[in-house]
Amino acid sequence: MAKNLVIVESPTKAKIISKFLGKDYKVLSSYGHIRDLPTKKADLPPSKRTLPYASLAIDVENNFEPLYITLPRQKKQLGEIKKHFEADTTLWIATDEDREGEAIGWHLLQVLKPKKTNDVKRIVFHEITRDAILHSIETPREINESLVFSQQARRILDRLVGYELSPLLWKKIRFGLSAGRVQSVAVKLIVDREREIQAFNAEEYWTIDGLFNKDKINFKAQFQKIDGKKFVPKNKAESDAVLDAIKGKQFEVSGITEKDTKRSPAAPFTTSTLQQEASRKLGFSVKKTMTVAQKLYEGGSTGTGLITYMRTDSTSLSDKALKDAKSVIEKEFGKDYSLVSPRIYKKKQKGAQEAHEAVRPTEISVKPDDIASKLTADELKLYDLIWKRTVACQMQEAKLKNTAVDLGVKANKTYTFRATGQRVVFPGFLALYIEGEDTDNDDEKTAKDFEKKIPELNEGEMLKADKIEPKQHFTKPPARYTEASLVKKMEEEGIGRPSTYAPTISTVQSRGYVQKDGKALSPTDTAFVVTELLEKHFENIVNLKFTANMEEDLDKIATENNDYIEFLNNFYKPFHDLIGVKDKEIKKSDIISEKTDEVCELCGKPMEIKLSRFGKFLSCTGFPDCKHAKPLHEDPEAEKEMELLEKEFENEKCEKCGEKMVVKKGRFGTFLACSGYPKCKTTKPILKSIGVKCPACKKGDIVEKKSKRGKVFWGCERYPDCDYSSWEKPKAE
Repeated sequence: MAKNLVIVESPTKAKIISKFLGKDYKVLSSYGHIRDLPTKKADLPPSKRTLPYASLAIDVENNFEPLYITLPRQKKQLGEIKKHFEADTTLWIATDEDREGEAIGWHLLQVLKPKKTNDVKRIVFHEITRDAILHSIETPREINESLVFSQQARRILDRLVGYELSPLLWKKIRFGLSAGRVQSVAVKLIVDREREIQAFNAEEYWTIDGLFNKDKINFKAQFQKIDGKKFVPKNKAESDAVLDAIKGKQFEVSGITEKDTKRSPAAPFTTSTLQQEASRKLGFSVKKTMTVAQKLYEGGSTGTGLITYMRTDSTSLSDKALKDAKSVIEKEFGKDYSLVSPRIYKKKQKGAQEAHEAVRPTEISVKPDDIASKLTADELKLYDLIWKRTVACQMQEAKLKNTAVDLGVKANKTYTFRATGQRVVFPGFLALYIEGEDTDNDDEKTAKDFEKKIPELNEGEMLKADKIEPKQHFTKPPARYTEASLVKKMEEEGIGRPSTYAPTISTVQSRGYVQKDGKALSPTDTAFVVTELLEKHFENIVNLKFTANMEEDLDKIATENNDYIEFLNNFYKPFHDLIGVKDKEIKKSDIISEKTDEVCELCGKPMEIKLSRFGKFLSCTGFPDCKHAKPLHEDPEAEKEMELLEKEFENEKCEKCGEKMVVKKGRFGTFLACSGYPKCKTTKPILKSIGVKCPACKKGDIVEKKSKRGKVFWGCERYPDCDYSSWEKPKAE
């Protein structure tokens, strides 16, 4: 029997750490949480099911005492752990150093109940490397109960909100809906952005560009001013007036301004910036980023952890990392690219406590190419991104020279155009890495993209435009959130913490509140209805400032030993009382049905707007005698698509009975159905190819499909012979 028992969360981590510690140490995995609150009363032992608070699993009358259970799926693993834990065993709790990791360790102690003869030690590390593990063994500490209480308060708070507010939504809207302290605020952010888009009124404006060529260099100057005052044509008439005034006239170089500028690299990755950049540059969802990062953290087949812990608010780097980065920069780029003193980044977010270092490679000297053969394609992409960001943050600034040239046309007034150029004097960090942007352009930029050539010009020089090009534009509404920009907004507002971004964004999609259109997140009708109800009746639950303040209070429980019982008391009583009041006050009919002026085309009775799990629709008030229903809005594009499909399949015959097949639209998209229904119930899907071959079987085409929840995904047309599918739209190589 081993003298030392080390407990970590994952089996992969356990396997790697066991190689570092030797035969005197037995390393086992807890497979995550051993104990948690039960999801339903039936999960409790029979003796506990009759307790008045059994459904909630929290005794609110007794200092919010939680009713924890050993998770059924964990009983076998817990038995394995107990088998190796004897009276003289030293127990090493080596779970992650965040709230969840600390809580897992605390729960293990509650279950294992160490004896006085046992030595219990808590060890932490931010990377799974030999040096880090051996150092942690030499510097153990005790379980941080303040961190445990903070996690427990968070868990209880989320249970109270979810288990008391969600059933109210079931009663007043429809069964299966959920509400949550962070989840509902995330949905509100997406709904509010959609409201901005819907309320947006586009305004017309025009640009006028002069296209020039000198010394075989093409450049463009844009109209900006009339008599020294900024002027933007609001319509064609104003644009034409400018064109008429400058027609046939030459342009004089009236001013040249040169300015030296510098550009600094972005800070090393935190959880949120890693999620944002992986979305922009790699097209990864937030959930996928964290899954791949976890594999890199654990090292996989390489036998050692490849990156530091990926749930962190910190932008700091260890002295070793800074030294290693400098060495790599000088070797790969030369001394001109390295810094004399390290660049130190300020802490990004108050309350940061999840870890003490940024996300970085454990060994910066290990370049992506060095381990490419040992990683999957996705792992290599993410490691490459982290490696470049880490090295770039310690490289010299980029030095740029910006040039602005004013070109004047003298007519009845002076019309000024401006041409701008930029030259990279010294690329610095741009030679390796450039931070992405929240745009539709996912192309990887290089230092060359910062070059904007403009020819050598002199004041007083006269030029003639090769072409004058007016263009009509309209102002655009704010863009919908992407997963990346939503994480950024949540972090800015103090909503959630690094460990909650990914599960929150996954939850709002899986619960049917949000759909993805490409990268954009758009709210469903259900999201609008639920948000409107919460705004009207539970304002605090979807109030950004209130939610952010609660996050700060939870942080203070961890960092300042604040009383978590008092914190829960201050929230729960008013909230619970309000649930009771609103249960009586809110009428379901006022929420899910809405009168219209439309009349049923079958029976002549009024139609009303109703809400189903698939969105709003028009329904006859004569139900159940008349069951007529139809979509709330007829989409012209959808109608056009149906017409094209009907024409395409007008000669299609049923393979079973020979009757004509007709195009139908169902919850999973368009399909063909036998016109002989109900005698013949033959159907077959209409598969929409995206012009990409299946990456798995290399034979079939990738087609667009819909899940049972109505979410679009992509799969091989040869299913079930080939079961390839993806939530991300595949691209041709």
